[in-house]
Amino acid sequence: MTLQQLKYVIEVARSRSISKAAQNLFISQPSLSNALKELEQEMGITIFMRTNKGIMITPEGSEFLGYARQVAEQTELLENRYSSTQSPQHHFSVSAQHYAFAVSAFVRLLKDYNREEYEFALRETKTYEIIDDVKNLRSEIGILYVNEFNNKVIHKFLREGNLMFHELFEARPHVFISSKNPLVKQEYVTLSDLHPYPYLSFEQGDYNSFYFSEEILSTISRPKNIRVSDRATLFNLLIGLNGYTISTGVISYELNDDDIVAVPLKVDERITVGYITHKNVTNSPLANIYIQYLKETIAEEQVLL
Repeated sequence: MTLQQLKYVIEVARSRSISKAAQNLFISQPSLSNALKELEQEMGITIFMRTNKGIMITPEGSEFLGYARQVAEQTELLENRYSSTQSPQHHFSVSAQHYAFAVSAFVRLLKDYNREEYEFALRETKTYEIIDDVKNLRSEIGILYVNEFNNKVIHKFLREGNLMFHELFEARPHVFISSKNPLVKQEYVTLSDLHPYPYLSFEQGDYNSFYFSEEILSTISRPKNIRVSDRATLFNLLIGLNGYTISTGVISYELNDDDIVAVPLKVDERITVGYITHKNVTNSPLANIYIQYLKETIAEEQVLL
């Protein structure tokens, strides 16, 4: 086993394709395939399953990747400490539900990251895909919420994916509405207050189950429903149609100005927001910095509520 082989495995897992990984590594596809086969034979495990739909990481492969990343990261630290050559390009990915604080923390990370080259990714995506991204190491960090309604289902998928949930904060439900909405003057709103207004939610694709909904109280019947796929569209519709959505109440006024306002929703519910990681993967230095920025950003934006 060589360090180069470990780097090959990490790149294939990141790219989800042997051909794309070969391009990124500047080697031929046959050479990469042979290197992977030799490593799997030497270790006595199958790291990747080759299917018609591409590469899938096996459970034993996920465990192996955890160790491989640790070795690669420690090697990089040594190179940066003792070598005068330019350090390699860094990679970091986050998958999240549509939370402004996740974007704010990501912005802070990029501003403080003093490198000439890097490849970062922030995926605001569907709940199931967040779990799947971290499970299959496409993202190092996933951000989502649990509550009394979805807790058992979400944690079942986390256990099956060998993932851990780390609580960031607990929040009382709020509605996001336009600053021009008549309800903005109220100390709090009720579900009956919201009845005349369009309800906005994020669509969940093939896993459009109530348990994977990004909004709590997803089983309630509403006369006006609009599903969207991105946060900018949702906010535009909140303003343009006087619609509403349900969330934590933590909103970034730096990113969203003051056009959107959070008003408490009078219901007997709680939302626990946290981040998920893979049990077999040690957090990279970038992941630890991002998590710290998450906590600081949430603390700052909660004060504004």
